[in-house]
Amino acid sequence: MKLTDLNRHGGIGSNCLLVELGPFNLLVDAGLHPQMVGFEAVPSFKKFKGRSIDMVILTHCHLDHLGSLPLVLRDQPQTQVLMSLPTLKLARRMLLNSCQVMRRQREELDVPEYPLFTRQEAERINRNVLPMAYERPRTFHNNGEKLEVTFFRAGHVAGASGFSLVYGKRKIFFTGDVLFVPQKTLPPARFPIEGFDTLVMETTRGATRRGNKCSRKQETSRLIAYVDKIILKGGSVLIPTFALGRTQEILSLLHEARSRKRLTQCPIFCSGLGLDLANYFDEISRETGLVNFRLKVLRELKIKKLPRNMVPGHSPREPAIFVVSSGMIVENTPSYGVAAGLLSNSRNAVCFVGYCDPDTPGGRILAAEPGTEFYFEKLDYTCPVKAHIEKFDLSAHADREELLEFALAVNPRAIVLTHGDPEARTWFRNSLADLAEEVKVIDPVPLKTYEI
Repeated sequence: MKLTDLNRHGGIGSNCLLVELGPFNLLVDAGLHPQMVGFEAVPSFKKFKGRSIDMVILTHCHLDHLGSLPLVLRDQPQTQVLMSLPTLKLARRMLLNSCQVMRRQREELDVPEYPLFTRQEAERINRNVLPMAYERPRTFHNNGEKLEVTFFRAGHVAGASGFSLVYGKRKIFFTGDVLFVPQKTLPPARFPIEGFDTLVMETTRGATRRGNKCSRKQETSRLIAYVDKIILKGGSVLIPTFALGRTQEILSLLHEARSRKRLTQCPIFCSGLGLDLANYFDEISRETGLVNFRLKVLRELKIKKLPRNMVPGHSPREPAIFVVSSGMIVENTPSYGVAAGLLSNSRNAVCFVGYCDPDTPGGRILAAEPGTEFYFEKLDYTCPVKAHIEKFDLSAHADREELLEFALAVNPRAIVLTHGDPEARTWFRNSLADLAEEVKVIDPVPLKTYEI
């Protein structure tokens, strides 16, 4: 097998691997880098220019894995795209939203190449899709050779998949983004262990120490108790979330708490895409049973749409909960405006429930000392940090210890590290060197091809 990481910036970003197995050329994911703009956000597709790509295997539809798929299909219109049934329901909607955002950013950020693809190109991806049921192998043929592909449930987010490739005597497993414990809306990953000679695995939380970490159930209870305390004292709470997956998960947790009378009655606001995707989650739940989310959650919580007249420095007249994107409070998103309204009032709170890049506004709020000044650049508004800032470990990625345990159980000949910052990959390299000396560990340099 030959493998090339096409994410030109390395780390976590425009995720895309070129995999060559005999006559088969595959791409694993085709993402956009969330912190880059224009063509800098796109993987380096020049590495396969002039060659035919047989298939794209899409692990899930977060945009750092999905966002450049229309660009691949523009140049490779014959290519099949393999994805799970839930991902098929969600991918087109995510791409249409991305196109809409890029249209807005064309003027705001002065990026003349935006949008990178058209609405029509986003609409057309379903023509190329081959839906994959979990744990049901499919065999593909090329020049008399066979390649078997099998998808497995990966937790993480609706439709997320790990997968195996069997080519001749080679057996390779790709984890994609994975979570080994159940969420309220999703069952955990269900991966095979035996017989793989190569493992390609994510390393997202490699730099995050477990320490005396609470269980997910305990951390969920802590979040609900904290939110309830703020509401009872007359404050409002912002829970910044990613529209896909995290919004529906948090709404489900609030619904359960409210039904068990553990959460005081107050208005709950939610933003556009997260609400729209709730309809898709309901459909996936009814048709496949692979997601646990129904629209009754929104009805019984009496979810309100986010008001458009929120003013920086002015809290709502009555206590409220805001479950809005983006999860990192990036500029020009609903959570950015809500944060500007809540941050200066000591009765309020901002509760982070997932990873927050230090270079985003959310990351800077997390790191801010109480009482210091925070500048909302896009609003030209400065305020003191008086609201309570709290972080809850409800990540949709597996702990490093869980991934290490899985890797040791697989006991492959070689392990390829992906989807992690340098510090995260270093922890895995060192840990595997100590615990599995016989395993070859590869931390691929971007755009360099490895023979594995």
